[in-house]
Amino acid sequence: MNTLNEAIAATAAANPSKMALGATATVSAAALAYYLATRPTPMKAPLDMNNQSIILPDGSRTSVWAPDGETFVEYMYKDARTTHECFKRGMRISKNKPCLGTRNGPGRSYTWLTYQEVFDMSKAFGSGLINEGLKPGPETIVGIYATNRVEWTVTEQACCMFSIVTCALYDTLGPDTCAYIINQTEMPLVVCENSQKAKLLLDQADALKSLKWLVVMDEISAEVATLANKHGKKVVSFESVRKSGEEMPQELQPPQPDDLCLICYTSGTTGDPKGAMMTHRSMIANLSAILYFAEHSGVGITSEDCSLSYLPLAHVFERGIQVIFFTEGARLGFSSGDIKLLTDDLQTLKPTVFPTVPRLLNRIYDKVISGVQSSTIKSTLFSMACSAKESEIKRRVIRKNSIWDKLVFGKIQTLLGGNVRLVFTASAPLEPKVLNFTRCAFGCVVVEGYGQTENTAGICFNIPGEHEAGHVGPPLPCNIVKLVDVPEMDYYSNDDKGEIVCKGPSVFKGYFKNEEKTKEALDDEGWLHTGDIGQWLPNGTLKIIDRKKNIFKLSQGEYVAAEKVENTYMRSKYVAQAFVEGDSYQPYLMGVMVPDEEVIQEWAKTKGFGGNFKELCARQDLKEIILKDINIIAKAAGLKGFEMVRDIVLYPELFSVQNGLLTPTFKNKRPQLRKFFSSQIQELYAKHAGGS
Repeated sequence: MNTLNEAIAATAAANPSKMALGATATVSAAALAYYLATRPTPMKAPLDMNNQSIILPDGSRTSVWAPDGETFVEYMYKDARTTHECFKRGMRISKNKPCLGTRNGPGRSYTWLTYQEVFDMSKAFGSGLINEGLKPGPETIVGIYATNRVEWTVTEQACCMFSIVTCALYDTLGPDTCAYIINQTEMPLVVCENSQKAKLLLDQADALKSLKWLVVMDEISAEVATLANKHGKKVVSFESVRKSGEEMPQELQPPQPDDLCLICYTSGTTGDPKGAMMTHRSMIANLSAILYFAEHSGVGITSEDCSLSYLPLAHVFERGIQVIFFTEGARLGFSSGDIKLLTDDLQTLKPTVFPTVPRLLNRIYDKVISGVQSSTIKSTLFSMACSAKESEIKRRVIRKNSIWDKLVFGKIQTLLGGNVRLVFTASAPLEPKVLNFTRCAFGCVVVEGYGQTENTAGICFNIPGEHEAGHVGPPLPCNIVKLVDVPEMDYYSNDDKGEIVCKGPSVFKGYFKNEEKTKEALDDEGWLHTGDIGQWLPNGTLKIIDRKKNIFKLSQGEYVAAEKVENTYMRSKYVAQAFVEGDSYQPYLMGVMVPDEEVIQEWAKTKGFGGNFKELCARQDLKEIILKDINIIAKAAGLKGFEMVRDIVLYPELFSVQNGLLTPTFKNKRPQLRKFFSSQIQELYAKHAGGS
């Protein structure tokens, strides 16, 4: 490898103009020699990749791994049919190996609690809650208001041991929404991370009639103690509750499969949040199906695996990952809590499994592409590396020891710790180019999943080793999936297109105290209506092509799916985020674009323009460049004329959870965006009044 680098350097010094060509020839020869010496073995296809699902008589589809071709996978192991039993199984098969790990800053190693230690800590904390007067059983709902940490998981396990239902309060939803959830569920107790969060609740104490007491994980401040006393609420420390339970343990009252396990409030983009109710049966059915799926594909989770817990535990995706890992006796290390330290956490923990979301993969992709475009040599080598790795992936060769990994992708793999063998991505669609890049660069199995909170997370998953991007794979064996007609959008099941609906034991019980919304989501036959538009591909996989919700009708009667247009516009290198708005009294759309700051600063530099980012966003010439670019992309993507924006506003600040413009799962909060940009959008419409 040193010889290769020296040869490239020598070529560059002797004749810079021929550098790219010389590097290409040299690297190609080295790559061929290296390939012949290593000759990697392809993954065995676990099924016929041209027929990945089974069509049932009613037109729905099921997994080829569904028992008898029709029945569902409801559990993986007979001794793990509730989340409590899953943890006990992990404790047994791991032989008390490390379970939960934490670190306290850069340069620090992880310290671990064993399965037995976590179990004992959970039992003591749960016993302490009972000692303090909490009533065991699924009628009691306890809130958890914290970021990912050991005490979060201990609280959940403790509640589960006594059949108590948990409900997460989102760290970023704010006090009003938290108050709404507490009042609707009639929580008597919330376990808070720190005094700051406790104060947010106590500031509204008079409106929280059911809330009797708070448990605080960190030190209780004098201010919070005084405030609690003022409002007649009890506040105690996490440690004091644990010690109480340790001194006076209670007999466990574990749940049954049909008991309610958790309530997960979907952030939603409209109206009040809805509390999706999951039983232990629905949780285990879905998570067992994922385990079953992974095992049959040759990438099963074992007690030797390790993962980083950094995605919010307030959402069912990360909760599900934890249950999967506990079931198999694997390890989970918590992140430091600072997104800037994520790569430091990864490099220290060196996980083997990496659950992630498109937002993070998009950022990695953008950074890499920006870096390689700075040099013809880098760009040439990167293109060669991607081409070579894609060729291998099509033959189901998945590895991280090729010459391309050493030359080009090694640094990316090192950022993840170097040991990742399996990547899950979910929560939002991932662009095919980013998925292809991820599969090449990470050098491991990368699968994209599709699902909803209301189905306990997963509905479909890529088969490990899949090389085609742009679809989300076949159904999981815990549910059947069907497409139903959406005539107002011209989608029909006879054309293998329509709204995605699913049915099976993994489907949720309904929305807590919200019969109206439950009936909208679940029809009389038990089908969950997702609101997403899908298409069956010839190989039996599902492709997400549109969204039934968040559509508006223009004055000429045409319907527009806002998310589809926004996702298209975000393909522009100039655009980081997009929001489009329609008016039923107007024949066209208007939009707000948040430019990519790095790209814009580079553009300004080449033009010799001064000013900060906000000043650059005010430039008319930049707006015209971006408007032209996004509509070129829209035409190329096949958007119709009425789906393209007539004019735009450039906004210099990213939409975020903190400023109230994104949900905690990083989706646009449409009502808030509509209200926030109302005046700018109306100005655009006024400017173009009378236009066609």
